[in-house]
Amino acid sequence: MTNKFEQISLKNGFMKHNGGVMFRNISENEYEFKSIIDQNHLNAAGITHGGYLAALIDAGAGTAAHRCSENAPCVTISLDLKYIGASKIGDEIIGHVKIQKKTKTLVFLFCELKCNNKIITSASGVWKILKMKS
Repeated sequence: MTNKFEQISLKNGFMKHNGGVMFRNISENEYEFKSIIDQNHLNAAGITHGGYLAALIDAGAGTAAHRCSENAPCVTISLDLKYIGASKIGDEIIGHVKIQKKTKTLVFLFCELKCNNKIITSASGVWKILKMKS
């Protein structure tokens, strides 16, 4: 059973300022997040800015790392992005995160952003678990 999307950008900050991120758990190793592209997400060419897509992945995949680590704080160690396609104003971007491995201190994951069922960005990343809850 999948959960409904919930807004995770509740505190003031970069992602809330940029429209927020909706997130849901699919399973203990899979998560989804989404955002709608707005005017302030575009670059000079009129397509979604790569920096916004990177920030969206960092927020969505970081939340997945946090959730799979029993809600322990996690920080990004590395994030390798591949820009494959484009999106434009009004498009819904859906990110899918798959946790590849979790150790006591690290989370390794893969993420794809899709727009209109086409991959526009893929990423692999490593997050550091700052502390484990007892």
